[in-house]
Amino acid sequence: MTNAPILEMRNISKAFGGVQALRDVSFSCRKGKVHALLGENGAGKSTLIKILAGAYRADSGEIVFKGKRHAAFSAREAMASGISIIYQELNLVQFMTVAENIFLGREPRNRLGVIDTRRMTKESAELLDQLGVRLSPSAYIGDLTVANQQMVEIAKALSQNADLIVMDEPSAILAGHELKSLFATIRSLVEQGVTIVYISHRLNEIFEIADDVTVLKDGRVVSVHPISEVSRAQLIQMMVGRPLEEIFPRAMRSRGAPVLTATDVTTERLSSPASLTLYEGEILGLAGMVGAGRTEVARALFGADALRTGKILLKDAVIRPSSPKDAVEAGLALVPEDRKTQGLFLEQSIRSNITLSSLDKLTRFGMIQRGLETETIARAQRELSIAMASPELEAQHLSGGNQQKVVLAKWLQTSPSAIIFDEPTRGVDVGAKFEIYELMRQLAERGVAILMISSDLVEILGMSDRILVMHERRIVGQLSREQASEERIIELATIGAHGETEPA
Repeated sequence: MTNAPILEMRNISKAFGGVQALRDVSFSCRKGKVHALLGENGAGKSTLIKILAGAYRADSGEIVFKGKRHAAFSAREAMASGISIIYQELNLVQFMTVAENIFLGREPRNRLGVIDTRRMTKESAELLDQLGVRLSPSAYIGDLTVANQQMVEIAKALSQNADLIVMDEPSAILAGHELKSLFATIRSLVEQGVTIVYISHRLNEIFEIADDVTVLKDGRVVSVHPISEVSRAQLIQMMVGRPLEEIFPRAMRSRGAPVLTATDVTTERLSSPASLTLYEGEILGLAGMVGAGRTEVARALFGADALRTGKILLKDAVIRPSSPKDAVEAGLALVPEDRKTQGLFLEQSIRSNITLSSLDKLTRFGMIQRGLETETIARAQRELSIAMASPELEAQHLSGGNQQKVVLAKWLQTSPSAIIFDEPTRGVDVGAKFEIYELMRQLAERGVAILMISSDLVEILGMSDRILVMHERRIVGQLSREQASEERIIELATIGAHGETEPA
C-alpha cells in the first residue's frame, strides 16, 4: 500500500506569455511518504505546486489524485479532495485565536447557524494534541513564536482532512529544537498515512527527512530517485549543472596584513570576552550552534551593541563604534542574517536600496545626480549579475539570491575594508549560492577581509580559509582548513573542548 502513488501529475506544461515555466513534467508521490521537490529558483517548483493547489490551470496534462482523474483543480476542489499547501509566508490572521485560524471560513455552527465556539475549541485542542503540540486554542496567533504558528498551519491542514500536505520551505524560519520539532511532526503525520511534499534549499534536511526526491531544472524533470540512491554532490550537480567541487571557489592569494583586530570585546549580549583577527584577502568562518553568540560578535563589531570592554583596531586605528553609522564610516559593512527586515526596504525600489549608503557621493547641492546614480546602478547590476527587470522594481519582488546581491551592492558603494556576512546564503537556491560564493571570493582576492557566519557546515568548510568555533558565547577553538572537519567543528560547538589554537 505504501508504494502506491497517491498523486500523479502527468505531462504537465505551463507557459506565461512567451516563457515556458513547465515542459511535460510528470511528478508522483507515494502514500505515507515524504517526497522532496528540489530545484533552483525558476526551476518550476512553485508553478507545479500552484497547479496542484488550483491557483493555476495547466496548459496540458492531467492530475490523478487518490485514483481520480482531473484535467484541473480549482482551489476549492483541491482542498475538498484532501490537498493542503503550507506556503513559506504563513497565511494566518495575527489578531485571531489559534482555533479561529484553524477553522477560518469553515467554522462549525449550531442548529441556529451561530458559530459553535465550544466545539471549535474542542476540535482544535484535539488536532494540536494529535500533533503533540502544547498550545492553547484560545491563544492569539500574534503572541506565538514562528515555529508554533507553523504548527497551527499544519493543524489547519489536518482539520481539512488533508491526505497530502505540501510544505514550501518550512524550515527557512526555524532552527535548533524548532526544526527537530517540525521533523517529529512530519514523522508523526507520515505514520498516520499523510503524504508530505517537502520543498527546501537545505540539502542536509532532505537526507534526514525525505524518502524520495524529484529534481526540476528549467521547467523539466531531470531526476527522480529514492533518497538512499543519490548523494548530496549528485543532487547539486543535477540542480546546477556543475559538480560539487566547483561550487566553492578556491583562494588564489595568501592572506595579507591584519585588517580588523578585536581584543577581549564584550557587550550586554556578549558577556564572555571575544578576540579575533581578520586578515586582508581572507575569509574567516565563524561556526557554532544557534545561540552560541556568533551574531552577537557581529553586532559588537558593527556597533549595533555598545562595547562594555575591549578594543577594536581597523587598519591600526582604534575604533569604538557606538552605532552602525560609525562602523560604516570606519570601513566596515554587515550583510545581516535577516535581509528582509534588516538589510532591505522591501517596498522601496532596487535603485533606492542600492544607493542608500552612498547618497553623499551622488548628491550635488542637495540634489541627487540622476546620471551618476544610473551609472552606479548599472555598474552594480553588471558586477554582481543582479537579475532585475528594472531598477524601479520593488526589492520585495526579487528572488532571495538577488535580494542578497542588492544588500551587498549597497555596501560595496562604501568601499569597505572588511565585510561581515551573517548567514550569506540562507533561503537562497543552490545556483544563487554559487554566485554569492564567487562574489565573496572575488572580494577577498581584491584584499577585502571577510568574516562569514554560517550554520551550514558544508558552507563553512568549503569557503573558509580559517574557522573559529563558538560554544556558549565563547570562542573555544580555531581550526585551519587542513584541521577542519564536520566532526571536529561539531565537537567544539557542542562540547566546547579547545581546538588547535594560534592567535585568532
